[in-house]
Amino acid sequence: MYIYGVHRHDLSGSILNTSTMEFLQLVGEVGFPIAGAIAAGYFVFLTIKFILAGVTGGVNGLKGIITALDNRVQTMNNDVVQIDAKVSSIMGVKPNVERIAANEGKEDARRD
Repeated sequence: MYIYGVHRHDLSGSILNTSTMEFLQLVGEVGFPIAGAIAAGYFVFLTIKFILAGVTGGVNGLKGIITALDNRVQTMNNDVVQIDAKVSSIMGVKPNVERIAANEGKEDARRD
């Protein structure tokens, strides 16, 4: 049998033709509205999957940036506390113990 000038056996090996035949078989079994709804649902699934993959990459990038900024803030806070302690000792003033303890993430355990 010839279809558009090509023998039917020549078309049967094509991947595109196989998926087309499977779709047409699905339409024949469940009807066009249901097959169309399935195809539309699959398209929506692929679209959402693509969008979420992009968002996930962006979120991971932002997470790395926030982690780096947090490390910088902690480093700067340590430097400020060290400078404060040095200036306090040079000027003969008692250093702010709560600030030093807060910098280490602990309550002041000393009882002076």
